[in-house]
Amino acid sequence: MESQDLAVRTMGQGFPVLIIHGWTMSGTVEAHDFEPIFSKSPDYRRIYVDLPGMGDSPAGDIQDLDSMLERVSAFVDTHILSSHFLLIGTSCGAYIARALAYKYSSAVDGLLLRVPLVEPVTAKRDLDPFVPAIADAALLSSLSRADREMLGHVVVQTPEYIDRLRRRTEAIVLPAIAAADSAVLDPIRSDPDRYKLTAPLHDPETPFVKPTLILTGRQDTVVGHRDARSLLTCHPRATFVALDRADHGLPVDETNLFEALVSDWLWRVEELRQLSPSVRTQ
Repeated sequence: MESQDLAVRTMGQGFPVLIIHGWTMSGTVEAHDFEPIFSKSPDYRRIYVDLPGMGDSPAGDIQDLDSMLERVSAFVDTHILSSHFLLIGTSCGAYIARALAYKYSSAVDGLLLRVPLVEPVTAKRDLDPFVPAIADAALLSSLSRADREMLGHVVVQTPEYIDRLRRRTEAIVLPAIAAADSAVLDPIRSDPDRYKLTAPLHDPETPFVKPTLILTGRQDTVVGHRDARSLLTCHPRATFVALDRADHGLPVDETNLFEALVSDWLWRVEELRQLSPSVRTQ
């Protein structure tokens, strides 16, 4: 693999879906959450890319989020752009996905933003203090100190939820963090001038008019849910959801709602794709 290549995991055949993970995560994390849904929809080619310095992708010469966007754009130009495609992004990956949706707006037929990063400067985010949806102080105190440190804020303090959160964290989240190139990534994340995009994004004057799904967590203390509401002004075909019992790591315990929302988005995309080009662009 050359230094400028991005590691990618491709699953299935059919209409391409580019899926971009969050900061210090990997395509493996995204596949864990989306494959149970896409495995029931066999007509999509899911492309799980690892951002530079994360997963199996080398950092190369990245200096900021703009250079990460350039690397992903080069991947799109080389491997996807002969076709229309869908975009899915989580957290910082959703921020990058929005820039890609603007750049390739004529080729992107749908956009899914999961817990999207909207305001890159942490101090400027509209966040609520952490309050669990279900609290059980006695249960938390019964956990080992190592478990409490590993799990952090637990939004649903029940034995079942904690067990699922522990297994998810150990199986996919911690390995992704360990694989990330912190020597390159940490300076970017700590510098507001580097941890932002200068590329254009859709706004009310230039809206993205294809089916969109914006998924936020009501108890998300990382990016919150109110900043993402502003995206409704530039995504007139968006479904916006602030899920209760959900933080920045949603979904932890899937109750079929996450799958139903993603499936509805795919249905809306396909409905529009079946129309003539003149109708699709109105």
